[in-house]
Amino acid sequence: MTDPTHVPRYLLIDADLLRRLMARTGTGRGISVRQLAATSGVSHGTIENLLRGRIQTARHDVAHKICAAIGVDLLILWAPTGRAVPQDGDSEAVEVGER
Repeated sequence: MTDPTHVPRYLLIDADLLRRLMARTGTGRGISVRQLAATSGVSHGTIENLLRGRIQTARHDVAHKICAAIGVDLLILWAPTGRAVPQDGDSEAVEVGER
């Protein structure tokens, strides 16, 4: 049985890429940190910390909200962390990046 308290996290691939995508979103317009926070529902502080490299990972819901707000697919900005195949008792599950 999967652990209900486990919340998948994603690693921000490149803070500079996030900054560039904010300068020209899927609509062709730029978006400020405050506008991204308001649009996505993610705190201004979290977005600032991601851009400054103070934090490098975020919960899956945060990663999805940021991507939806700027109009890009999740895996353009984020890489999943943790197990590639999260199954209880599966001793052969491979950590992402191990192969």
